[in-house]
Amino acid sequence: MKRVLLPCLLLLLTACKQEVAEAPDPTPMTDSALSYFCQMNVAEHGGPKGQIHLEGYPAPIFFAQVRDMVAYLKSPERDADILAIYVSDMGAAPSWAEPGAENWIAADTAHFVVGAGVAGGMGAPEIVPFAQPAKAQAFIDRYGGAAMPLGTIPDEAALGAVDLNQPLEQPS
Repeated sequence: MKRVLLPCLLLLLTACKQEVAEAPDPTPMTDSALSYFCQMNVAEHGGPKGQIHLEGYPAPIFFAQVRDMVAYLKSPERDADILAIYVSDMGAAPSWAEPGAENWIAADTAHFVVGAGVAGGMGAPEIVPFAQPAKAQAFIDRYGGAAMPLGTIPDEAALGAVDLNQPLEQPS
């Protein structure tokens, strides 16, 4: 019995010693936050934002549009393992022009409105996150689209070509 119990205890102790990377809290958006792809100031553009925390990086990478963040997630080339993903809760945003600096929600719990025909901060069609399904539905009722979780957003919603002739709204 001791021969079986001792290896099991050693295995448990070894497992307890392994470090598990904890998901960091969201970082408030500041005037110095730059968008990952274009290196433009994130706060200068309206619409929802995204931030991704990567293992080994002291600060998150920010995105001026959630569409850009989803494109990064769908890309096979990443800089490091992802620890956490946060998006602006547009149901708690003061306005489209001011998406908020601290109203971040975990992307895996958000309800994303896809295909609404609204322009994000960089002018491309936007993917709009909400914490509450009712707020997402109210947005859909006004601007169209469909709500879905992050993992089901179609590739073409983030990676597809942008039709510059397609009229997009700037929500109020």
